[in-house]
Amino acid sequence: MKPKIFVTRQIPKPAMDLLFLHFDVEFNKEDRVLTKKEIVKGVKGKDALLCLLTDSIDAEVLDAEPNLKMVSNYAVGFNNVDVKAATHHGILVTNTPGVLTDATADFAFTLLLAAARRVGEAERFVRKGKFKGWGPLHFLGQSTEDATLGIFGLGRIGREVARRAAQGFEMKILYHDVQRVPDFEKEFGAKFVDKETLLRESDFVSLHVPLNPNTHHLIGEKEFKLMKPTAVLVNTSRGPVVDEKALAQALQEKRIFAAGLDVYEREPVIEKALLKLENVVLAPHIASATVKSRTDMGLLAVNNLVSAFNGIAPDCLVNRKVLAKSRMKVT
Repeated sequence: MKPKIFVTRQIPKPAMDLLFLHFDVEFNKEDRVLTKKEIVKGVKGKDALLCLLTDSIDAEVLDAEPNLKMVSNYAVGFNNVDVKAATHHGILVTNTPGVLTDATADFAFTLLLAAARRVGEAERFVRKGKFKGWGPLHFLGQSTEDATLGIFGLGRIGREVARRAAQGFEMKILYHDVQRVPDFEKEFGAKFVDKETLLRESDFVSLHVPLNPNTHHLIGEKEFKLMKPTAVLVNTSRGPVVDEKALAQALQEKRIFAAGLDVYEREPVIEKALLKLENVVLAPHIASATVKSRTDMGLLAVNNLVSAFNGIAPDCLVNRKVLAKSRMKVT
């Protein structure tokens, strides 16, 4: 008999087709986030769970089915899964890194340019019928020419954003991370600096860190006071990395020039003050939303399951400590 899988929301068709080929699948047919109660009900009697970053997979969910063997997370980040509890229960947890790197890096730069050049504000101006002709002082924005980009988190996506900035726009690169990346410094002339230096010297700041206790509110009131009044902040990582109330105040008081956001602190709820501001570009968490990247994410999430149920430890296993006491035999 095929292993039984519960899927919290439909993913692209090629991935769903692959799922049905290898597994006995039950899935949420509605285009909405399930409640915890619905997820708990869904995992009962199942061998594995395929979930999304919008699903909170905590100890209660993991306890709901004593034979649950694996959680395949359709996302790069996995802060929505209680990995410690999963490991305790012998449950494998996987993610989908790599396949959305280019799409996310492209979108980070899209937000950077849109915020810097006031694209959203100008587009709304045109739609309201206010455009009466060209003017030399209309919608003046910030330039990337001779500018410095500061990057927090030089992982896969951070590197690709830096590559686009250095090669495509000849921007200077500063970065801050838990460790230096000498090969990247050599290739792009990037400079490793402390947090405060990056904030003071950067014209653009782009966030690419995972969400954990050390990065929660990485950027808040104190940090905005260090930034240039002409600076632009971009966040495509996780919403709680930025204190949204402090951001709204900084934008209102023109302590920074603009911001571009794809993620939010209490997603999908957005700080009301941000919704009223013209100098922020707000996107609905679509940085990886290309047909190719979302499909590739799905295929990787399914192939993680296929590997595990064939006794092979998935390359994208995030809790390798679980192998010593896994509910399923994988090597």
